Amino acid sequence: MHAILKSIMDDGELFEIKPYYGLSLITAFARINGHPVGIIANNPMAFGGSLDGDGADKQTHFIDLCDYFHIPLVFFVDVPGLMIGREAERAATLRRGIRAAWAGMQATVPAISIVVRKCFGMGGMIPGDSRLRYRIAWPSGEWGSLPLEGGVEAAYRREIEAADDPDARRQELEDEFAEMSNIFRTAEAFGVEEIIDPRDTRNHLERFVEMAYRVLPHDLKRGPKVRRGVRP
Repeated sequence: MHAILKSIMDDGELFEIKPYYGLSLITAFARINGHPVGIIANNPMAFGGSLDGDGADKQTHFIDLCDYFHIPLVFFVDVPGLMIGREAERAATLRRGIRAAWAGMQATVPAISIVVRKCFGMGGMIPGDSRLRYRIAWPSGEWGSLPLEGGVEAAYRREIEAADDPDARRQELEDEFAEMSNIFRTAEAFGVEEIIDPRDTRNHLERFVEMAYRVLPHDLKRGPKVRRGVRP
């Protein structure tokens, strides 16, 4: 993900915030055509990109920071969901993840989401919020409530266990749903606005930043935002 970001931003430069905390998430400031943007990118090199409690807190803080100072947000999405398991439960990962989602819903700065690969579960809800966000995807994108394999295991557990050959039945179900699960069907259902050639990502970001800074001057004159409300 770092290589992707550096290949797109001005001069290949990132000013990363908290680089050694919440390693499954990259938060950084960068520039597009000289304009500052806040980058939030999932990092599959740590926990497969799953959002843990520290990553969720990191995301919440960075969204607040960018929203407070009227800096447009750019999400690069490759998240299989929130971290699960006993340690994740002890770390209150779900609560912290919901706080990150709430921060994203409260933010009013222009934002764009680029689905690079995975966008699943509660972790995918944060960059996938459709109310104030333009969403585009690479052809490699995958989208859904659950990854296909885990979803089939959870939804059809009894049927799989009752089959004469559980492994064969599981594979049959996965193949059946795989035919219906692809980014083009997502686009047809308006889950994303456009599927793009990855080589055109910079061009789309340039247009986004141009539009974002066309609507921001009025907000900038009013100074930092007043924050209200109570988060989960």
